[in-house]
Amino acid sequence: MNRFVKGALTAVAVAVAAPAIAQDIVVVAHGQANDPFWSVVKNGVEEAGRDTGVNVDYRSPETFDMVAMSQLIDAAVNQEPDGLIVSIPDADALGPSIERAVAAGIPVISINSGSDVSKGLGALLHVGQDEYDAGKAAGEKLAAMGGSNAICVNQEVGNVALDLRCEGFAAGFGGTSTVLPTSNDPAEVQAKVSAALASDDAIDTIMALGASTAGEPSVAAVKASGRDVQVATFDMSAPFLQSIVDGDAAFAIDQQQFLQGYLSVNFLGLHAKYGLMPGGNVPSGPNLITADKAAQVVDLSAKGIR
Repeated sequence: MNRFVKGALTAVAVAVAAPAIAQDIVVVAHGQANDPFWSVVKNGVEEAGRDTGVNVDYRSPETFDMVAMSQLIDAAVNQEPDGLIVSIPDADALGPSIERAVAAGIPVISINSGSDVSKGLGALLHVGQDEYDAGKAAGEKLAAMGGSNAICVNQEVGNVALDLRCEGFAAGFGGTSTVLPTSNDPAEVQAKVSAALASDDAIDTIMALGASTAGEPSVAAVKASGRDVQVATFDMSAPFLQSIVDGDAAFAIDQQQFLQGYLSVNFLGLHAKYGLMPGGNVPSGPNLITADKAAQVVDLSAKGIR
């Protein structure tokens, strides 16, 4: 009898401890498969899934392709998940698919891109940074460091978030600023930055919009030129952080993309389970990483967390 009671109590305890139904959340991001930045977002998504017991499916197009991304969102909506997480680099292209999710009763959170349009499309909140303001802060910092003639290296022209970074940078910089469009191929970026430096001796500042894709090759181009040019970048990579430590780069802007993936999954998991949700957008950045901080985060960047 005692053994029976103990067994029954154990079964009840297990039943109480386990969640009744595992939640299913789909993440659709625009990040290209070869961009290390998005692997950090995915790491945050996956760790949140493990920590919360939520089933998470991370999806992205192979290239920066808004048609393909809208199709991925539509496919996710058809699966009727408990939550949907999306980045919004182009509201005109992705808006109808996101609104379809909202109309279907699927809670939506946006991350990374789209802070200015997220609420209007029906998302519950946005986890990320204000790209224009971050660009403006970077421009002001580089101007204070003596910059007066800059190029803004944009590896995804048409991505509204990156366009806003260059616009904010130009406003904060105050001097001459020209957008240099490239692909996200580091070899092409280095070649185009090298050509820009060779054609204009007045360039003294480079603002890159991605550490691995644009920041690292920009540093390489400057070193090859032998010029004294300040280089800064949005986002981080271990090699770029080391360039800051070594004095070859000025700073990086950390938007803590791990948090974008991690918090959005947590929020939707809690919303599905308890109906909980923060009351507004959650700023994950910007944070300026200069030489005094860079060494502290090199290892974390190499591990895919920063």
